[in-house]
Amino acid sequence: MRKGAIFPITEIGTDPVAIRDYAQAIEDMGYDHIVVFDHVLGANANHHELWGPYTHEFQFHEPFVLLGYLAAATRRLELATGILILPQRQTALVAKQAAEVDILSGGRLRLGVGAGWNHVEYEALGQDFHTRGKRMDEQVALLRELWSKDLVDFDGRWDKVTQAGINPLPLQQPMPLWMGGWADPMIRRIARLADGWFTLFPPDDNGRRQIDKLHGYAREVGRDPATIGIEAWVILNNASVLAGRNQKPEDIPLRSADAWCAEIEAWKGLGATHIGCWTMYANLSVDQHIDAARRFKEAADSVC
Repeated sequence: MRKGAIFPITEIGTDPVAIRDYAQAIEDMGYDHIVVFDHVLGANANHHELWGPYTHEFQFHEPFVLLGYLAAATRRLELATGILILPQRQTALVAKQAAEVDILSGGRLRLGVGAGWNHVEYEALGQDFHTRGKRMDEQVALLRELWSKDLVDFDGRWDKVTQAGINPLPLQQPMPLWMGGWADPMIRRIARLADGWFTLFPPDDNGRRQIDKLHGYAREVGRDPATIGIEAWVILNNASVLAGRNQKPEDIPLRSADAWCAEIEAWKGLGATHIGCWTMYANLSVDQHIDAARRFKEAADSVC
């Protein structure tokens, strides 16, 4: 399995030196990739009904700008979005930005996309929250054309391109395009369209059922399930990805290395191709995030 670190985007702060030092430390440890998240806006949970984990109190760096900075600060790390909320963004602009990051990083971008959950964010960006899944299908088709052709003719429900193209094209041909999500329509979409899946569930019986579902849907559309990558994230404490600010105090302390290894072994059994080290929600400083990632890498190297 390829090993990566989840950039602690809500906790690392705004010091560019700290951001650079974290990424370079992750690269120096021998990690294969680094994953960044995306939210353009956070909403006030006291005013809006939100089911997602993040509010206006959580800090998010813009992913393409951040990855452009990390492209210059690193030399080998794969740079991944996990995930970019695609339907709230202009498709041609995403194609251009992703191609630019891929070029400036020497072909190191893995673009993960998803539909998102924050209806307030969609409203502010002028997009329809309720058609986001169907729009994403169309966007993926257009992205792949814009990334691979000098000139594109495309006439869709949401996007129209007439004899135009981005220039320069990305170095990677094809550009790796992964997806994240867990609802059944998204799993079907991943089986049809994606190169890989960012998962958000533990490697238990339900996790096995989800993986089996993906594989079944892939076979239905004539795809070999083995060609679809799977990235799992190991949370170093007992926190929940989706709990956000509602974490329980007793879940904050880090778990043991043996517990991390057991989870990695379980994911190996489910066929995961990538594993991610999640250090957020543990009240860590930047140096402590780096130290936790170092301990996780040592543990992971002992089992895979």
